[in-house]
Amino acid sequence: MTSNSTVIVRDTGFAAEDWATPFSPLAEARPGSTAIDLPADADPDRLALDGVQIIRIPFASFADGRGFTLARRLRLRGYTGRLRAAGHVIADQYAMARRAGFDEVEISAALAARQPQDQWLARADWRAHDYQARLRG
Repeated sequence: MTSNSTVIVRDTGFAAEDWATPFSPLAEARPGSTAIDLPADADPDRLALDGVQIIRIPFASFADGRGFTLARRLRLRGYTGRLRAAGHVIADQYAMARRAGFDEVEISAALAARQPQDQWLARADWRAHDYQARLRG
């Protein structure tokens, strides 16, 4: 995905791309790589993530939840860098993406036009509307 055709979604709304270093596919990543594209079927237990500042995980379809599992496993393993979901993530999935450990979502400009910022912001209070919070409330 190129930065000209994408929008970054954060809890504060839509933002422009602010990451300047190119992402390396996992197979081409070298020691010292700071930005990696990690396939959704990667095994986080087999990854050396020292020095990696941002990981982008693709979503081929909004129905493919492997990226959510991978993000959660990376966080449980101790990864503290930036995690970005990219591709076919819809506004209804934003809260789930944040709870799984993603910091942001990268969507196409076309999806941003179909699902404007207000639809994403409606899910930005992701800590307050989860299942467990409703049970406690």
